Amino acid sequence: MAQQPYQLFDITLIRRTQVSASLVKFTFNGPDVGQMTTYAPDQRIKLFFPEGGGTLDPLFEIAKLEEHDWYGAYRTLPDAQRPSMRTYTIRALRPERAEVDVEFVLHGDNGPASRWAMRARPGDRLAMTAPVANAEGPKLGYEWKPPQNVRRILIIADETALPAAAGILETLDDLPLKPRVEALFEVPRSDDVQALPYAAKLHWLARDTELSCQHGELLMRAVRDIDLHKEIQALGGTPTTAISNEDNVDEDGPLWEPATQDDSAPFYAWIAAETKVAMRLRRYLVNECGLPKQYVTSMGYWRLGKANG
Repeated sequence: MAQQPYQLFDITLIRRTQVSASLVKFTFNGPDVGQMTTYAPDQRIKLFFPEGGGTLDPLFEIAKLEEHDWYGAYRTLPDAQRPSMRTYTIRALRPERAEVDVEFVLHGDNGPASRWAMRARPGDRLAMTAPVANAEGPKLGYEWKPPQNVRRILIIADETALPAAAGILETLDDLPLKPRVEALFEVPRSDDVQALPYAAKLHWLARDTELSCQHGELLMRAVRDIDLHKEIQALGGTPTTAISNEDNVDEDGPLWEPATQDDSAPFYAWIAAETKVAMRLRRYLVNECGLPKQYVTSMGYWRLGKANG
């Protein structure tokens, strides 16, 4: 039987590194991590967290029996044995050393992932589903697909998408042309600012610099401060006041709208943030600035008011 593109990995925490006030990097290894791969800097994975002193052994045991259907195996477990599952991004992968890095936002004891991250120590064990090198089938789990001939890139992210966005900046030198890149990063605190390597124009927006600042407010304000209207119109975009599909999106529903792969597209926007924030940013770029929606990838990484971490 053909190897499936994703598999369940048994991983152990070996190192904890504080990246900034709100972000911590966890380095894991495991017996099969050398077989793991990643297709893009925003490669999504699933992590499984044992609850209440429980163990991951039942998940690994049933996954052996259902090795070609890890999700089916997960759903088969009784509720009491089923670990919490959350989506994260691979920050870095070193298969030659069997090591993988994942960065977590610390936001208190209000969800299984954040709760684990607050207490995690080397030796702690998790489960991860991730792509397998040389597997057959489609390459899945990522949305960073910039056009080959892109001339302008806009990256917009809150703290949950910062690991993916930082990884994206590290790969921009691989693009055939050297596009003009601007990135807007909203973070909880001013000491969450990082030194990132790519010579993009970076806007760091810290919520602790303003009283009663709502999540996403600084991103929305900052993108409006960039004069995108003339720039997008010069690339062929046309603002519209008519009702479009963007106005009919259910704000309570999921948001996952990838751009159309078109290597001739001159402008590419990658947005990842809280769902309603990402939705409003997309609407602004498409409806008010006239950016063709097929040039925009917008993703709701989490939803305000729900336990996402």
